[in-house]
Order: sequence, then C-alpha cells, then structure tokens
Amino acid sequence: MNLDLAHLMRPGTLQLSALPPLSVYVHLPWCLKKCPYCDFNSHEWRGQDLQQAEQAYLDAVCADLEASLPLIWGRSVQSIFIGGGTPSLLSPAGIERLLADLRARLRLVADCEITLEANPGTFEQDRFKAFRQAGVTRLSIGVQSFDDRFLKALGRVHDREQALAAVAEAARCFDTYNIDLMYALPGQSREDLSADLQQALVFNPPHLSVYHLTMEPNTYFAKHPPANLPDEDTAYDMLDMITAATGAAEMQRYEVSAYARAGHRCEHNLNYWQFGDYLGLGAGAHGKLSFAHRVLRTVKLRDPQRYMEAAKAGQALAQADEVKRADLPFEFMLNALRLRAGFELGQFTERTGLPLSAIQKALEQAESRGLIERDGAQIKPTERGFDFLSELQALFLA
Repeated sequence: MNLDLAHLMRPGTLQLSALPPLSVYVHLPWCLKKCPYCDFNSHEWRGQDLQQAEQAYLDAVCADLEASLPLIWGRSVQSIFIGGGTPSLLSPAGIERLLADLRARLRLVADCEITLEANPGTFEQDRFKAFRQAGVTRLSIGVQSFDDRFLKALGRVHDREQALAAVAEAARCFDTYNIDLMYALPGQSREDLSADLQQALVFNPPHLSVYHLTMEPNTYFAKHPPANLPDEDTAYDMLDMITAATGAAEMQRYEVSAYARAGHRCEHNLNYWQFGDYLGLGAGAHGKLSFAHRVLRTVKLRDPQRYMEAAKAGQALAQADEVKRADLPFEFMLNALRLRAGFELGQFTERTGLPLSAIQKALEQAESRGLIERDGAQIKPTERGFDFLSELQALFLA
C-alpha cells in the first residue's frame, strides 16, 4: 500500500504544536534458532548463503527507506536501533553498509546513538570491535542468564562461557553497552537470580535491562508452558532483589525494566517512552509518525521474502492507521508512566495534540488512589503506582 502525503497533511481534530524527536528502527529478521518465549518477528536462518541474502535484504531496506523519506522530510534523526531477530548475524561490512545507506539519506544529529542487538551465540573474537568501527556506538547483548541450566530452558544457542566472553569484549570495545537478563525462569530460585545479577554487575555495566519471563501469545511457551515457574510472590521478591542489587551498584531504575549509570540511559528507548516518533524499516517493523493534525502507526510486511520483493517495488507497507483521538491518552500513558520520572503536562499536549482536559479526570482518580504524585507540572508514578502499573495505565483507557 502507498500513503497519500497530501491526505496526511489535511486539517484534523488534533493540534500538534511541534513534531516530537525522530528515531529510526531497523529490523533484521533472521536468527540461529527461534527461542520458545519470543514473540518478535524472527525467522530461523535455514539458507546456505547468508552473505547473498544479506545484500538482498539491505537493498530492500534501502528501497524501503527511500519510499518512506517523504514522510519525514526535513527532520533530524536522534537515534538508530538495529533489532531483530539477531542483527549480529550480519557481517560488520553489512552493518557498515546499512549505516552508510542511512547516513546518505537522513540527517543524523552529531551525537546520534546507534544501538545494535547482539547475541553471544554469534560472538567471534574482534567481531564487536568491527561493529564499533562500522559506526555502532552502543551494543545490547542478549545474555538472559549466565547459568547454563536456564539458558537451556530458554532455548538459547549460547552458553555461560560465550556470554562471559561477549560481555567482556563489549566492555573492551564500547563506551556504553547493555546487558539483557531475564528472571522468574523455570526452576529459578532467588539464589539463582542473585548469582546472575552479581555476575552481571562484576562487569560494572553502564546499562542493565531485566525482564520478567512472560508467556506471550503465539509462542511455543504459550502452547507448552514450562514447569516449575516461580509463583507471583517469589517473582515480586525477585524484582525487589533486582532493584536492591542495582541500587547498591549505583545504577538508577529509570524505567520499569531498565537500570543505568549516569549518562548511560538508552536514548532510543527514552524516545519510545516519551511518545516520540520512529520510522520503522525492515520486515515486520513498526513505526509511529506524527503530523500537524494526526498520529500514524505503520507496520511493514512481516515475511522476509515478501518484504524484500515488495520493498524493491516501493510497496513494503502492510498497514497504516491513524491513532484515534480517544485512544491517544492511553497510548501516551502506556509509555510515559513506565518512566520513574514520569512526564511534564505540557509534553502530553505537545505529543498528542490534545488539551489537558482529556486526562484531567483520570489524573484525579490516579492521584486519589495514591498511584501518581504531582511536582508542579511534573506527573510521576508513586512507588505504589510503579508496582501496580497496569492498574494505573488502565485509568486512561477510553
């Protein structure tokens, strides 16, 4: 499908006083093995010539970008995130080519954050250094656990030694990087989680993301739930342990699942949570783009082969929907209330084009229940609001 730019620019009921910051998300869909908990658009690589497929896919992403340019004319890009799948399956030369294609067609800010997701199972000596030389500024390493028992339960292709080597190499090559961990794993005890946390913190990482294992629809785990999952009370205890351990290591919990040292927050994810814009490129990539009188959500074709064929013809877009006026308060709060610092009231109006009266009643309800607190124009979740985030966010449903 194609978008009519004149149609997007026509008058509407929203009044955005300024466009939000713009990021770019690039999706690389292949991985070595589909993990049983993963609900992302990822496909096991079964071909023979990855290098040939890599070039064909990068050609398609470039064509996708060129077809999307009229939607973002004149706007600067604050951050780039290359996710998947397993983007580190691509060669450093492929990543260098991708970034060159983006730089040639987009205006990147001088300190543009460029993150690449990496899997320890694709780690080779000097590979991370080559990604750094290609232009990547930040690595996000999908460790999940340092314990071979839990890595096996999660279907990961790497082991403890590969995870340790990958993090050590990231620390050597990058000024800033992230370690992904998961908790509430099958058979995991509080002591097991503590060991994982302490192992991660030995590296003094700039950023740590820690996610609760969930049974997402349409995954193997949803159809075949693993046994011996920690109960709800144990999972809450584990979260308290994570917060205490990271706090003792002088890392700030600035988002529900994200912990960072000063100066190392993920700018790309902050833009998501602050209801910024992002152009989605690649198979199944989602995007959000704002215009003077409307907010648009986009989705690209999911199947990699279909995507590549369609993108080269300028037809990569599978879906584009205007966010309904009534849905904007919830969409904004779904993101902004994940942040410990919350948001400024003026930011709601700026990012949604709606008056504050659209959320006034829900804010009063949230405050009366002790879920939010106000500091002048700043709204932020209380400790209770952070613990019962879904309840807080639901107050803003239409």
